[in-house]
Amino acid sequence: MPSATNAPRWASRPRCVESDVSNNRRYTLYTRRRADHRSRPQRWGDAVTELLALQGVYAAWLEALPDTLQGTATADTLQAIADLDLTTLALINLANGYGRD
Repeated sequence: MPSATNAPRWASRPRCVESDVSNNRRYTLYTRRRADHRSRPQRWGDAVTELLALQGVYAAWLEALPDTLQGTATADTLQAIADLDLTTLALINLANGYGRD
C-alpha cells in the first residue's frame, strides 16, 4: 500500500543547496566539475611537484614524531614515503606528441 504522504519521494530527491522557506520552494543547484584543459606534460609536471611537496611534508612529520611513536606503523609508513626516490620522476620530460616535440 502506498504511503499516505509524499515524504518517501521527497526523501529520495537530491539535497537542495538553497531553499526559500517563505515560498516553500526548493532550488536545487547542480554543478559540473570544471574541465582540466592542461596538457598531459603540464599535468605530469604538476603531479610530480605535488608529490615532491607531499614527500617533504611527510618527512617533516616523521621528524616531529615523538620517540614513543617511533617504530609504529605510522612511523614505518612515513619512513617508506621519505625513502622514495622521486627525483627520477622529476627528470622525466614527456613529449608533446603529434610532431610538436
